[in-house]
Amino acid sequence: MIRVQGLTKEFNDPNGVFRALDNVSFEVHPGEIFGLLGPNGAGKTTCLRILSTVLKPTRGLAEVAGINVMHDAEGVRRNIGFMSCNTGIYDRMTAREMVEYFGRLYGIPEDRLQDRIEDIFDTLQMNDIRDRLGSKMSTGMRQKVSIARTIVHDPPVIIFDEPSSGLDVLVARNVLQTVEALKDQGKCIIFSTHIMREVEKLCDRIAVIHRGRILDHGTLPELAERHDQEDVEELFFDLIAQRENELAAHAS
Repeated sequence: MIRVQGLTKEFNDPNGVFRALDNVSFEVHPGEIFGLLGPNGAGKTTCLRILSTVLKPTRGLAEVAGINVMHDAEGVRRNIGFMSCNTGIYDRMTAREMVEYFGRLYGIPEDRLQDRIEDIFDTLQMNDIRDRLGSKMSTGMRQKVSIARTIVHDPPVIIFDEPSSGLDVLVARNVLQTVEALKDQGKCIIFSTHIMREVEKLCDRIAVIHRGRILDHGTLPELAERHDQEDVEELFFDLIAQRENELAAHAS
């Protein structure tokens, strides 16, 4: 459902060329949550923005639902939903108006759109806020609306870019439960985070990314056996420390 091979992204900066992604490869399958785990600045968001056609890769292949992100960006956008902790909500629109608006942007026929909205509002338990303005919503309400607008077109692929960042524990729990429910529907999901507990709770497989490179990937038991480290947090720090030592040795 998602295929990434040799993905590289370079940016020009005053000091020369900055490589945000360096030969990244992985696959994600239907009904699977694939965790992209890394510290801030590791390249997670750059990778996800390429998959959602916001950025173009410098080199490499990226496909979503069999569609090349470079050859058919519109086709990719029809098959993908993207949500981050910074997804905006319009203050002057109600919850229902916002979801309707995005449904119409995706070209959903009006009769199907109304049925789809009813299904989503029931599933996410949003009927009590359907007529509430964005400016009057709590953080948890805003997150529900963000999820609703992300999935209104029923995409087979969904990307969550640190969706629980900055949320209180109750709202974060609700977000994670929604992600699990979407997996049960057979969605192909990438879940980007730096929160170890979320990785342990949600992800079928993970990839650890640091300074634009995938340090390792697999199921948590596979990684634990390969690196002789049962604790996910310690595994994460060990992989990053090894990479930093390699870079330091190369620089010297």
